[in-house]
Amino acid sequence: MNPSEIPPALIVMVLQTKMLVVLFCMLHGIRRELDRRIERGDLRQTDGLARTRDELAAFKLEVARSYVPLSLMRGVDQRITDHLIRIEEKLEEATRR
Repeated sequence: MNPSEIPPALIVMVLQTKMLVVLFCMLHGIRRELDRRIERGDLRQTDGLARTRDELAAFKLEVARSYVPLSLMRGVDQRITDHLIRIEEKLEEATRR
Protein backbone atom coordinates (compact mmCIF):
# COMPACT_ATOMS: atom_id res chain seq x y z
CA MET A 1 0.00 0.00 0.00
CA ASN A 2 1.36 3.34 -1.00
CA PRO A 3 1.50 5.93 1.84
CA SER A 4 0.03 8.51 -0.49
CA GLU A 5 -3.11 6.37 -0.83
CA ILE A 6 -3.88 6.57 2.92
CA PRO A 7 -6.63 9.12 3.46
CA PRO A 8 -5.56 12.10 5.61
CA ALA A 9 -8.62 11.67 7.82
CA LEU A 10 -7.42 8.18 8.78
CA ILE A 11 -3.97 9.51 9.70
CA VAL A 12 -5.54 12.25 11.83
CA MET A 13 -7.84 9.72 13.50
CA VAL A 14 -4.93 7.40 14.36
CA LEU A 15 -2.90 10.29 15.79
CA GLN A 16 -5.87 11.53 17.81
CA THR A 17 -6.45 8.05 19.20
CA LYS A 18 -2.81 7.77 20.29
CA MET A 19 -2.97 11.21 21.89
CA LEU A 20 -6.15 10.29 23.76
CA VAL A 21 -4.55 7.09 25.08
CA VAL A 22 -1.48 9.05 26.25
CA LEU A 23 -3.68 11.69 27.92
CA PHE A 24 -5.75 8.99 29.62
CA CYS A 25 -2.58 7.32 30.95
CA MET A 26 -1.28 10.67 32.21
CA LEU A 27 -4.55 11.50 33.95
CA HIS A 28 -4.71 8.05 35.52
CA GLY A 29 -1.14 8.41 36.81
CA ILE A 30 -1.84 11.87 38.20
CA ARG A 31 -4.97 10.60 39.95
CA ARG A 32 -3.09 7.69 41.56
CA GLU A 33 -0.30 10.01 42.69
CA LEU A 34 -2.80 12.48 44.16
CA ASP A 35 -4.56 9.67 46.03
CA ARG A 36 -1.22 8.54 47.48
CA ARG A 37 -0.32 12.08 48.48
CA ILE A 38 -3.70 12.59 50.13
CA GLU A 39 -3.28 9.38 52.13
CA ARG A 40 0.22 10.39 53.23
CA GLY A 41 -1.04 13.89 54.02
CA ASP A 42 -3.85 12.45 56.14
CA LEU A 43 -1.33 10.45 58.14
CA ARG A 44 0.90 13.48 58.65
CA GLN A 45 -2.10 15.59 59.56
CA THR A 46 -3.33 12.97 62.03
CA ASP A 47 0.09 12.81 63.67
CA GLY A 48 0.28 16.58 63.88
CA LEU A 49 -3.24 16.81 65.26
CA ALA A 50 -2.52 14.21 67.94
CA ARG A 51 0.66 16.01 68.93
CA THR A 52 -1.19 19.33 69.11
CA ARG A 53 -3.92 17.79 71.28
CA ASP A 54 -1.33 16.36 73.66
CA GLU A 55 0.44 19.71 73.91
CA LEU A 56 -2.86 21.49 74.53
CA ALA A 57 -3.83 19.00 77.24
CA ALA A 58 -0.46 19.48 78.93
CA PHE A 59 -0.84 23.25 78.74
CA LYS A 60 -4.36 23.12 80.20
CA LEU A 61 -3.12 20.94 83.03
CA GLU A 62 -0.28 23.35 83.77
CA VAL A 63 -2.67 26.31 83.76
CA ALA A 64 -5.04 24.47 86.10
CA ARG A 65 -2.20 23.64 88.47
CA SER A 66 -0.87 27.15 88.62
CA TYR A 67 -4.21 28.98 88.51
CA VAL A 68 -5.85 27.72 91.70
CA PRO A 69 -3.89 27.30 94.93
CA LEU A 70 -3.87 23.75 96.24
CA SER A 71 -5.24 24.81 99.64
CA LEU A 72 -8.28 26.38 97.97
CA MET A 73 -8.86 23.21 95.94
CA ARG A 74 -8.69 21.10 99.10
CA GLY A 75 -11.20 23.38 100.81
CA VAL A 76 -13.63 23.17 97.90
CA ASP A 77 -13.16 19.39 97.75
CA GLN A 78 -13.92 19.09 101.46
CA ARG A 79 -17.05 21.25 101.17
CA ILE A 80 -18.32 19.20 98.23
CA THR A 81 -17.62 15.95 100.08
CA ASP A 82 -19.44 17.20 103.19
CA HIS A 83 -22.38 18.31 101.10
CA LEU A 84 -22.59 14.95 99.31
CA ILE A 85 -22.50 13.14 102.65
CA ARG A 86 -25.39 15.29 103.91
CA ILE A 87 -27.35 14.48 100.74
CA GLU A 88 -26.69 10.76 101.23
CA GLU A 89 -27.88 10.97 104.85
CA LYS A 90 -31.06 12.74 103.79
CA LEU A 91 -31.72 10.15 101.09
CA GLU A 92 -31.17 7.29 103.52
CA GLU A 93 -33.49 8.95 106.03
CA ALA A 94 -36.15 9.46 103.34
CA THR A 95 -35.97 5.82 102.22
CA ARG A 96 -36.31 4.53 105.80
CA ARG A 97 -39.66 6.25 106.27
